[in-house]
Amino acid sequence: MSEKKQQPVTALQDLIAGGIAGSTSVCVGHPFDTYKVMLQTSTGTPANGRGSGSKKSLLSIMKLYRGMGAPLSTAAIVNALIFSSFGESSRLWDDYYFPEEGHHQNIKDVPNHVHKHEQAQYEAPDHTSVQKSFICGSFAGAVQAIVVCPMEHVKCRLQIQNSPNYKEKMTFRGPFDALHKIVSGHGVQGLYRGFAVTAWREIPAFGLYFAAYDCIKDSVSNVLSSRGGLLGGKNDDSNLHLWAASSLGGGLSGALTWAVIYPFDVIKTRIQTSPLDTPIEERRMSFVFRHIVQENGWRFF
Repeated sequence: MSEKKQQPVTALQDLIAGGIAGSTSVCVGHPFDTYKVMLQTSTGTPANGRGSGSKKSLLSIMKLYRGMGAPLSTAAIVNALIFSSFGESSRLWDDYYFPEEGHHQNIKDVPNHVHKHEQAQYEAPDHTSVQKSFICGSFAGAVQAIVVCPMEHVKCRLQIQNSPNYKEKMTFRGPFDALHKIVSGHGVQGLYRGFAVTAWREIPAFGLYFAAYDCIKDSVSNVLSSRGGLLGGKNDDSNLHLWAASSLGGGLSGALTWAVIYPFDVIKTRIQTSPLDTPIEERRMSFVFRHIVQENGWRFF
């Protein structure tokens, strides 16, 4: 039987996959994000659950989905940009460091369906693969920061505008109304409030995420391969154990990434939910950080 030639993953496929994944993740994760924002803007310490009115304001299921229109309307674009920018930068990396055709010819027993980016698990460990994932992931994070900053600014204001923690004078009927009022009163610069801390969050976060994902996924896949796969070699389950390795790698790397960058997310939320006429000195990362620590202590993070 003739073997099928491996088809490279295209930028269009990256865009479609990223768009579907992004929209799904928003629908599933937005209620948790709303609760997170409520806790981050509360005056109590999240660890002891004394956030002012947070639990009472979240009794209604509909309130958990407040502000979802902003991230959902851009989810496909945002996640498609992440996947496509990471994919394209990875391809540029491979073209630069491996310009000759067939630079993976030393790989043995590689299934034909395995994408070039997945073939690292069949090779000897190479520090350059981790470096590649971190650099390309950081580039994807930089692209993400440009798009996600105004979206999250609108989202955060909508999520807390009916809570006791809301200090803004004006109210918004929805994401487009918020967008119009912010730009009309404060320009595009006002819409991009919190961009610096957003970049501090996104760039290292995606670099760490993709690097950790590749390391964990490759390690799990190698272990499963050495043991004959999930089914112990009884059947050809290469696709199954690759899927299991990817799922475990994605979950663990995501948790690790959030644990590292969460303080930046708290500061970003405080900056983006402060009144629009807040003086610029009180919107600096250092000022907000000191204020949080003085008010709530280190446990707030």
